Amino acid sequence: MLLTPYKTYRLPHLLGAALTLALICFGSTAALAQQREPTMSLAHTVLDESLDEYRFERFSVASADDERHWRVTLAIPTGAAPEAGFPAFWMLDGNAALMEFDTDLLKELALQTAPPVLVFLGYANDLRIDPARMRDYTFSALPDDNAETPPERRGGGANAFLETIERQIRPEIATRVKTDTTQQTLWGHSLGGLFALHTLYTRTGAFSTYAAGSPSLWWADGALLGEPERRFTANNSARPARVLLSMGGGERARDTRHRDMSNPRVQAHLRRVASVPTDSTEKLAERLQLVHGIQASYREFPELSHGLTFRASLMDALHQVVGIPDHSNTRGTIR
Repeated sequence: MLLTPYKTYRLPHLLGAALTLALICFGSTAALAQQREPTMSLAHTVLDESLDEYRFERFSVASADDERHWRVTLAIPTGAAPEAGFPAFWMLDGNAALMEFDTDLLKELALQTAPPVLVFLGYANDLRIDPARMRDYTFSALPDDNAETPPERRGGGANAFLETIERQIRPEIATRVKTDTTQQTLWGHSLGGLFALHTLYTRTGAFSTYAAGSPSLWWADGALLGEPERRFTANNSARPARVLLSMGGGERARDTRHRDMSNPRVQAHLRRVASVPTDSTEKLAERLQLVHGIQASYREFPELSHGLTFRASLMDALHQVVGIPDHSNTRGTIR
């Protein structure tokens, strides 16, 4: 199997071969279609399959004002739990993440010494990607947010969502399955990756591993790279955490061929993206590795665009955290 180049600071650099031509060709089909069609909905998933190794449960939570509703899907190993509980692997954009799993992948996870509970954090609908992520995954509003901006698209709801996770979602999960508090991973892509880093910086100890695929470091003109990072660096006090950062090599080119450049919103977005250097994610990994207690790594997926790193970064995180083979260069199946 061909692996993509991989760097881990604190370990020797590992270099793999380039992705196959078949994967590059795939970049212009299904995954990009999902990226450009935000209304794409869930279809057939592992929830519809019969599986001995995992069972599924779902529950919903609402905000105090009943204006926001989230749906949590749990995949729980059917085997006996370790004394400390199962490890837990949390995923933002839960519906989209769920679409990346199949029965073979779940069987591989179940074969591990301590298979993880999978926590899919989504919304109470069947959209693959819900626009409300812009509100829930970002720590501040944008300058052009105003009264005409739909509430779900206004930034700045990350802390409120973290409160929901800590006060409502975690306690409900605890009633359904015992998880090991020392083995909790939070994975997110794009704005979800931004949220994972914001959680690292503001909720020390909430998770043990933070996996951020193609994090939107450009948000608020790169604000996360300023005072939040400096404050975390100064105050971490050797508290241990693992940070997995990744991005696609194709993101460095910032291809605009499929963008409507006449749209002012598109123009504003591209200006924000350009507010940080293309190597910001890699450089952030280097700086975090210098923080006492932090084990940071960076991986780049050659040729992959921003949308295609969704699956690649998720599979890479499962590989690194759980120990299954690396499926980051596969399409939607591990066969």
